[in-house]
Amino acid sequence: MTDTEPDLAQLAAWAEGQLPELAENACTAIVAKMPFYRAGVVVSIADLRRSVGHNLRFLVGAIREPHAPLDLDAPRETGRRRAQQSAPLPEVLQAYRISFATLWDALLAHAKETGEQSASDALLSAASLIWQVTDEHALAVTEAYRAATAELMLARQRRRAALVEALLTGQPGPDGGPWEAASLLGLPPGGQLLVVAAETRALAAESLPAIERRLSERGVVSGWRLTPALQLGLVAVAAGQEEVVLTLLRDGVGARTGVSPLYSNLSDTPRALQLARTAMATVPVGRAEVRRFDPSPLAALIAIDPNEGRRIAEAVLGSVLALPADDRTVLLDTLHEYLNHDGSAEHAARALHCHANTVRYRLRRLQELTGRTLSDPHDAAELASAWYAVQLSPSR
Repeated sequence: MTDTEPDLAQLAAWAEGQLPELAENACTAIVAKMPFYRAGVVVSIADLRRSVGHNLRFLVGAIREPHAPLDLDAPRETGRRRAQQSAPLPEVLQAYRISFATLWDALLAHAKETGEQSASDALLSAASLIWQVTDEHALAVTEAYRAATAELMLARQRRRAALVEALLTGQPGPDGGPWEAASLLGLPPGGQLLVVAAETRALAAESLPAIERRLSERGVVSGWRLTPALQLGLVAVAAGQEEVVLTLLRDGVGARTGVSPLYSNLSDTPRALQLARTAMATVPVGRAEVRRFDPSPLAALIAIDPNEGRRIAEAVLGSVLALPADDRTVLLDTLHEYLNHDGSAEHAARALHCHANTVRYRLRRLQELTGRTLSDPHDAAELASAWYAVQLSPSR
């Protein structure tokens, strides 16, 4: 035992008798200086008073027995509880500093009042030790706070992933049906939605890193789930946000990614997932690209049964598909632009950057190869269905 330790022990004994008053003084100072605690909304005054009392008792005990092992249960409990309350860490640490300053000032004032120089000298000589103890206390608060925050975030992510899974599969959970799940995810009621399906770059590795946060920064609410092979997202799209969402997806894409058409009925989410996965499958393997599923009801109908789609494509466009790749692409692109421009060769020619007669020539060749004419509504419907079936075939 050093010469100063008996005097420190006497000061600590005095402080133990003053703990209720010291805790009240510290709480008063905290509330006066910090609006966060003054409001008493996140942390009640009673909770603050109890926490300050526990931590002051810890500090006084460390002063009384400076060589004893530190019991850090009190600061750790404070750190965990404040994290669970979502109290900002800087505010928590500032409140602790005010508590310590209150104790230090009281100890120093009492040492001077006793008139014993040895007590003041003992306190001052032990200042470095006391500050070290308070630093370890603050570190314990910080580590416990951060560990609890990480646990809470992980639990929140798991819960959101489970809610997204319930919507994507259409399987209700214990909290109710799809509308309840959407509410818990924070999806605005009555809005439009889309589903995103992205391949993982490696086993369970996100190909759209931090996408939920990046969308949130632009005011877009979403929920995500990661599987070994896919990163799946459910995105709420308000008016004017569709291009924002697509741009953010394209900016961060790291693998094949498909996006469903917009829809509004939550019960259609499993179907939207199927369409998003179909769109993803049409991106060539190995290419990092976002591809949107064609909003045409005909395309959705073909996607419902891929096997039937392949049969239609072969039955209607088999002779075209047998052509060399360049010829095949020219004819299929011409068919698409012709159908997409109201059956106008002139409009299709502008989109294809060629002469209208070139479009007519290609269409005649298409009709010769398929035995179907675009002037017949039934033949045109078959050609359109077959074109969609070809586009929705998985890329290799």
